[in-house]
Amino acid sequence: MAVFTEVSFETAAALVARLQIGELTTLKGIAAGIENTNYFADTTQGRYVLTVFERLSFEQLPFYLHLMKHLARHGIAVPEPQADAAGEILHQLGGKPAAVVDRLRGSHQLAPDELHCRSVGAALAQMHLAGADFAMQQPNLRGLAWWTETVPVVLPFLSDAQRELIETELAFQQQVAVSPAYAALPRGPIHADLFRDNVMFEGHALTGFFDFYFAGVDALLFDIAVCLNDWCIDLDTGRLAEDRARAFVESYDAVRPLGSGERRLMPALLRAAALRFWISRLWDLHLPRDASVLQAHDPSHFERVLRQRVENAWHPAMA
Repeated sequence: MAVFTEVSFETAAALVARLQIGELTTLKGIAAGIENTNYFADTTQGRYVLTVFERLSFEQLPFYLHLMKHLARHGIAVPEPQADAAGEILHQLGGKPAAVVDRLRGSHQLAPDELHCRSVGAALAQMHLAGADFAMQQPNLRGLAWWTETVPVVLPFLSDAQRELIETELAFQQQVAVSPAYAALPRGPIHADLFRDNVMFEGHALTGFFDFYFAGVDALLFDIAVCLNDWCIDLDTGRLAEDRARAFVESYDAVRPLGSGERRLMPALLRAAALRFWISRLWDLHLPRDASVLQAHDPSHFERVLRQRVENAWHPAMA
């Protein structure tokens, strides 16, 4: 992610030594993202990612790290946090929380086809099943409560048409959230940010999911909607690429069958996922933090996606 906190080679080497994962050979800042400070850290024993957390607290982080540990132990391809001799997986660098996790093989697939979407759909369903018995609880911190709190903050930066859209959609999502149909949706730990750049492939073989630091307990359908809005769209227009969307949902459904309520609420949750990322991108653009490398994403992309989801509701075929 963006480098907000400079970590010296010596400081990182001391942490690597404490974790007993070899000797640090190279340390390189990752110039992408906007949430945390990440470094590639190669050692004599393997390849890792060192993360310094800029927003998440010592109290919040055990949920994310132990979820990753839980999923890894259940055979899900995710980075596993590294523990010290005392078994601790949450560490401290410069007064900030930090973690070291395995680095996944492969590369991003930024132009996915139906086979890539099928792979992600099946793996997401497997992740949801594996997380069903995870005991820790933490809400999705970028859920409805955060949207409600953040929309008034970004309103001054919007045009009249944008203000009307964001306020109308927020009101709609508030109504959905109190409905019996929404309350009946299956819930559990979700990734909540499973974009193309958080998945690794070797060819069409999926090698893993990473960056779980937006995860929380929420409707599983929201996780699916986040994925469909990134993996299965036309990037220029925001329109849903229905062939890829059907492939994704069919593959997911073959592992964890969707209920009729989930299928009926898919259009609303697709809108919710678009709203969530429009709000967060507006916030990151207009209320940025200092960083030595910072690349704010374009909010207009998810404004287009939201308008498309409002105008063109999409239901997966009923089972």
